[in-house]
Amino acid sequence: MMQLGQLAAAGSTLAQEDLSMFGRDPWWLVVIKAVFCFAFLMLTVLFSIVWERKVVAWMQLRIGPNRHGPWGMLQSLADGIKLMLKEDLVVKRADKVVYLLAPVVAAIPAFMAIAVIPFGPAGNEISIFGVRTPMQLTDLPIGILYILATASVGIYGIVLAGWSSGSTYPLLGGLRSCAQMISYEIAMGMSFAAVFLYSGSMSTSTIVESQQNRWYILLLPVSFIIYIVAMVGETNRAPFDMPESEGDLVGGFNTEYSSIKFAMFMLAEYINMVTVSAVAITLFLGGWRAPWPISAFWEGANHGWWPLLWFTLKVQLLLFFFIWLRGTLPRVRYDQFMKLGWKVLIPVSLVWLMLVATVRALKNEGYDFSQIVLYVAGGAVLLLLISLLVDFFRRAEVVEETDGDGAFDPMAGGFPVPPLPGQSLPPVPRRRPRRERELIVSGGADTVSDGIGNDGKGGDGA
Repeated sequence: MMQLGQLAAAGSTLAQEDLSMFGRDPWWLVVIKAVFCFAFLMLTVLFSIVWERKVVAWMQLRIGPNRHGPWGMLQSLADGIKLMLKEDLVVKRADKVVYLLAPVVAAIPAFMAIAVIPFGPAGNEISIFGVRTPMQLTDLPIGILYILATASVGIYGIVLAGWSSGSTYPLLGGLRSCAQMISYEIAMGMSFAAVFLYSGSMSTSTIVESQQNRWYILLLPVSFIIYIVAMVGETNRAPFDMPESEGDLVGGFNTEYSSIKFAMFMLAEYINMVTVSAVAITLFLGGWRAPWPISAFWEGANHGWWPLLWFTLKVQLLLFFFIWLRGTLPRVRYDQFMKLGWKVLIPVSLVWLMLVATVRALKNEGYDFSQIVLYVAGGAVLLLLISLLVDFFRRAEVVEETDGDGAFDPMAGGFPVPPLPGQSLPPVPRRRPRRERELIVSGGADTVSDGIGNDGKGGDGA
């Protein structure tokens, strides 16, 4: 970590960290900006719920909400009122204190992360009631670590909800959520580290300023892909919604909740979607900056209130990506999900982080870009060759073991198991060879199943 910090400090020439414009607002302006952040999240959630139902209905050739309000746009508000008026039940065997606090623990941290997200440039301050202020509630030298901390605390609300319900299925959902948090936050943190190396800062406003010439999605595409997969797993969204899968857990961690407490879990999920989308925009998609065609031909695109529009459009684009996944992909198995996190994302993110650190170190030493590409490509080819050799010898050992043990028995352990590489299942009982099936279809006698000779006596033919 000390070496990564030194590399980040050496590569901080793109943007100097200057947070002097924060912390000077009067108390009433801080309240106004906090209320704006809260309203932005709530309105985005209300819109996202309706939008998700309409988009998924369009994908699946259904109608979708069309009753409450014009074009069904007030469906989210009607759902919220319905949940508030439902009977609030408390499970008899539940730990009542934790049971009541769990929805609060899940919902409040979801609102907190938006405090350090920049909606506009910090240097180009706007005027609110005659007071100049940046379009950001506050910023910290470790703003990204603050976001990771609040996201981690929010997961504990789901874990405590499953444990305090006193029921088996919610407990399993809470344990699954805990495993997801541990697995995917490691890969997510390492994808952030690559951004720290290029920007030289953990401040969100400084990271956006460092993307003035080129967005980090172009410089760090592997980090962006890793973060996209990890953010879907962190928010418990399909196809990674194992903590609340109704197929095997009835409803997961929120099975025993009703009324407003159930609504708070639903609210926390959608607010987390907005938060992780805002983090992806801040780290990889230029933050509040206008896309390239607009920023190239319009000098005022990144000034005034316009950055808020570009930021909102990017958030809606990533929310559509969440909806698209839900309407397209089926839920994966839990073992597949954990294998993706531990055996794919974490090793890939480790190798990618070391690769980025090597490139930054070579550039700081004054090496030419062509030499850096040559060294990196040679190292990548060497790793691929080593992995191919290891995989080849491993497959050869598996084949030798299976040949020595004889035929594969899928029921040897008392329950059916799939064959390993190099093994094959025994033939299906009473399944005729292909040649005999062709004879039966063409009019021959069914000699295999009925034990009848070719003379046809006593048989009913084919």
